[in-house]
Amino acid sequence: MKKTFGIFGLLVFVFMVTVSLNPQFIKAYNLQNTLRWTSLFAIISIGVAFVIITGGIDLSIGSVVGLVGTVLAWLLTQKHLGVPVSLGLVLLLSLGIGLAHGLLITKVRLQPFVVTLCGLLLYRGLARYFTNDQTLGFSDQFESLRYLATGKPFTLPLPFLDQPLPVPMPALIMTALAIVAAIFLNRTIFGRYLLALGRNEQAARYSGINTDRMVLLAYVICSLLAGLGGVLFSLELNSIQPSGLGEFYELYAIAAAVLGGCSLRGGEGSILGVVIGTAVMRVLYNAINILGIPTQLEFAIIGLVILGGVVADEIIKSVVASRRARLEAE
Repeated sequence: MKKTFGIFGLLVFVFMVTVSLNPQFIKAYNLQNTLRWTSLFAIISIGVAFVIITGGIDLSIGSVVGLVGTVLAWLLTQKHLGVPVSLGLVLLLSLGIGLAHGLLITKVRLQPFVVTLCGLLLYRGLARYFTNDQTLGFSDQFESLRYLATGKPFTLPLPFLDQPLPVPMPALIMTALAIVAAIFLNRTIFGRYLLALGRNEQAARYSGINTDRMVLLAYVICSLLAGLGGVLFSLELNSIQPSGLGEFYELYAIAAAVLGGCSLRGGEGSILGVVIGTAVMRVLYNAINILGIPTQLEFAIIGLVILGGVVADEIIKSVVASRRARLEAE
């Protein structure tokens, strides 16, 4: 919880600094876009958080997003399958990818880094092959489907905004997923097993936990949420380039999860922290654009902020541990 408060403080700081430098930042239109993109990235970040909590890593998220989005558009516009069938097939594809990752890691005993790095290359190549590297898009007949990514079910009147804030549909989807994920992680036996696996795999196995099954579960959840993200990202963009959709998204997702309190050593993480970490990433990105900072510095600035946040967290942890040791010695 302390980590969550810390990252929330960073979010408030970045937000207030940006507003003070450019009041246009809190225009309803800009906040709506920031909220929508935060929600989209938070969905895939929640998925990778489950893998990181087990002590694993998934580098293929961006390519899964690209493959699923491309296949969805291909099925709808080239193969002319119905919306329910196409959505079912791409989600089954995501499920299959997660199962394949989990089985390769638990049964073949390959390293998660190697498995998902190969997946990053494989899924991107398949997306480009399916479409012959051609750009795809959704026609007007799929406008009702695009509501999942572009819809605005209601507005919130906020006193500091120039007009009511339209709440995008992805924000509602992300909120529902985050609540379910938080309950699953913190209130169910399977969530406790995942945390125990990340803290000490050998101890978890000796205590009777089926660790292979838990690893499999984590990678399936991650791929399913990456697949859902692929559906929503493609519907939002409406113009899908197989070589570009989802590119580097795995870095954003992993960075948001780590910034939000997930330890790369495993055994530690908070869904609320991951959502706030994603918000920090997107607010930073928006601030860079709205303040007129050269976009070439985007990754450098985001990298420095993430590094600073992680370093500060480690320093605070070391100080707290030292004080606790001193008090116990006395």
